[in-house]
Amino acid sequence: MHGLVRFLIRNKIAILYGISLALLLFLLKWLELRFLIVNHAIEIYVGAIALLFTGLGIWLAQKLTRPKVETVVVEKAVYQPTPPVFSLNEEALDKTGLSKRELEVLQLIAEGLSNQEIAARLFVSLNTVKTHSSNVLEKLDVKRRTQAVEKARRLRLIP
Repeated sequence: MHGLVRFLIRNKIAILYGISLALLLFLLKWLELRFLIVNHAIEIYVGAIALLFTGLGIWLAQKLTRPKVETVVVEKAVYQPTPPVFSLNEEALDKTGLSKRELEVLQLIAEGLSNQEIAARLFVSLNTVKTHSSNVLEKLDVKRRTQAVEKARRLRLIP
């Protein structure tokens, strides 16, 4: 604390000079701002009003253009006819050349089973299931399992 007092006394003139320059700079900036506001008062008021109306216009546009969504829940009895009994299309089966085992694999693919699940269900190896799957895709002339299921249902090979 003693050192601070000694520093202030020693540099008293420099500190007073710095404070007086800061006050003078503050006074000049205040006068400049006042001069700017007085000379350009109309422009400042017009700009403020323009900002106000721009904000009001954006708010009003959002209110007017927002669609009013009303959700209506309608409960109605729906008639669902019983699906016809599935009958295998023997002609399409002969035409595609699918074996009985490949047809079984295709039915399990349609159920959504993976190759490992199909292998477990049919008691065969995973490689055997992969071979049957690729044969099914080749014989139905498709590239994906979902396409094979869709085509097989269209041909009435699977229910």
